[in-house]
Amino acid sequence: MCGAPDQNKGLEGVDVSKETIIQGVVSADGSPVPGAYVRLLDSSGEFTAEVVTSATGQFRFFAAPGSWTLRALSPSGNGSSDVSVDRGLNDTEIVVKA
Repeated sequence: MCGAPDQNKGLEGVDVSKETIIQGVVSADGSPVPGAYVRLLDSSGEFTAEVVTSATGQFRFFAAPGSWTLRALSPSGNGSSDVSVDRGLNDTEIVVKA
């Protein structure tokens, strides 16, 4: 069976100084949005990856340093966020609107 990794799983054993991690939460009206699809698009807008948010609205991608667009799609609405990331943890929030 194919599926997204557990988005709540910790980063034990991951050397965050050597990785670029984009993580955050999808929210609507101040509440987390579980089951939202979060897409990672590169600087030219090309699809790179997709995950489904956890029960607490969390998502995580391992990516390369640079500029990315995060796009969230859910029954609660859609939203996007442009981020510029470096090595280490990069936290963000995507607010979706109906």
